Amino acid sequence: MFGLRRREFITLVGGVVAWPLAASAQQTPKLPTIESLSPTTASVENQRVAAFVQRLRELGWIEGRTVAIKVRWAEGRSERAAEIVAEFVRQKVDVIVSRGTVSVLAAKQGTSLIPIVFAGAGDVGTGFVASVARPGGNVTGLSLQQTDLAGKRLELLREVVPALRRLAILANAGNPVTLLDMREVEAVAGTLGLTVVTVEIRRPEGPARDLSARKLKHAGVNYGSAA
Repeated sequence: MFGLRRREFITLVGGVVAWPLAASAQQTPKLPTIESLSPTTASVENQRVAAFVQRLRELGWIEGRTVAIKVRWAEGRSERAAEIVAEFVRQKVDVIVSRGTVSVLAAKQGTSLIPIVFAGAGDVGTGFVASVARPGGNVTGLSLQQTDLAGKRLELLREVVPALRRLAILANAGNPVTLLDMREVEAVAGTLGLTVVTVEIRRPEGPARDLSARKLKHAGVNYGSAA
């Protein structure tokens, strides 16, 4: 009889010990995780992020209830974007949402498995999809077709300013799509008889420094345009 009670006691104690572990295992399952990689800073991107979260809510994806949303900021640095993507991969997030060509390319180079959705990236010619007709891979989104429209913008500018002869391009030299854009503008400018002077930006604080009156005067530019 003692042996039977001892076995019952061990079974009871085992059940009590196992109960907290079972309860722990039955906690709320992990929510699907959307990680947003923004190319600049919170002060610049806050309105876009708020609109994104609001639209997800309207579609039934409510932050903290049906989905987890985390936002990281690359602060205009490509190396920072790559670090953030590596962190996303380690965390095994479900989707990466990004904007801007540099950030999208960093995401694509960082993972071929996690779905990447981009909003407002520059041009498919930079390589984040194979083609518009057959994108393939794990990347999809909205392209601005920036390079395709570069020549048309320049033609419209010439119509607005018929006396235009010299054109300054203020360009982010670290952005691959900008380089494509610049080449397209230069090609069209040649057909219109325009002289192009390029002022490159290589740091976030670059515009104020590079687009100085002294530099433009030195370049002999009498009309400027940003590209």
